[in-house]
Amino acid sequence: MVQVDLITGFLGAGKTTFLRRYAAWWAGQGVKVCVLENDFGAVNVDAMLLQDLEAQGVELETISGGCDCDTHQRRMRTKLISMAMRGFERVIVEPSGIFDVDEFFDVLRDEPLDRWYQLGNVIAIVDALLPEELSPQAEYILASESAWAGSVLLSRCQLASDAQKQGAEAHLARALEACKCSRKFGPEEIIARDWADLTGDDMARIAKCGYRQASCEKLRFDAHDAFTSAYFLELGLPRAQLEKNIPSLFTDPACGNVLRVKGFVEDDGQWYELNAAAAGLTAAPIPQGQQVLIVIGEGLDKARLEEDLRR
Repeated sequence: MVQVDLITGFLGAGKTTFLRRYAAWWAGQGVKVCVLENDFGAVNVDAMLLQDLEAQGVELETISGGCDCDTHQRRMRTKLISMAMRGFERVIVEPSGIFDVDEFFDVLRDEPLDRWYQLGNVIAIVDALLPEELSPQAEYILASESAWAGSVLLSRCQLASDAQKQGAEAHLARALEACKCSRKFGPEEIIARDWADLTGDDMARIAKCGYRQASCEKLRFDAHDAFTSAYFLELGLPRAQLEKNIPSLFTDPACGNVLRVKGFVEDDGQWYELNAAAAGLTAAPIPQGQQVLIVIGEGLDKARLEEDLRR
């Protein structure tokens, strides 16, 4: 049976960054790997960041666009059926940061996928700089995406103090308790180190972390109503202006509750990936991109967002 791994985490946690390293590690072991990337929105920005994996023999499939639960499950099921017929030994799925993982497990139980796939690992990425307070919907997503994890990796540990890392772990525990989930993570199940320091042995241990069956009390809401996105194509703004103004989106209440900003900008012939959360912004050079900026959050006001960006 094909082993399938799930990389989960709330918006902006760092799933794609870890996925690049994880998929490359498996490919380096001589395993035939395919990544299924599911982004929230019509433009799959994260998939563009994974294109360099193809040079390492990793194949890439995508699902883009917000849609209702049934449509989303049909799309994922169709993709997984197609991938099962292509001889992959391992499939790594990165769902969007507002994904209800119960959907994924429901799909895997469907015939014929239940005969072709076996769940391998569930790896949850949690931001070490996680805000102290989130909306009830965001708290639920944080908990539900972590409940089945065999291992939790804290991201951005190089930027966080020990107190902040401990605070993120405590926040996750509170979120799990709030939705009446019995899952508790022991110290050996949480990796709180700079990812640059992860060794081959560390990756091998993560690749054997497995999963733990757990359940959360369901919070009934439509994720695509609770979380919205605003797209800005061909803004024509220079990199310096975007880097200066994007942080203000997280602090201007008139913009709504901004959770993540991501996209690309070209500067003097070089493309950069912009990735921002409330804790900070990064701009990393990439081979190619397109002029797009996506803002994801709750109760967004697109006109005010653009006004702040163009200031």
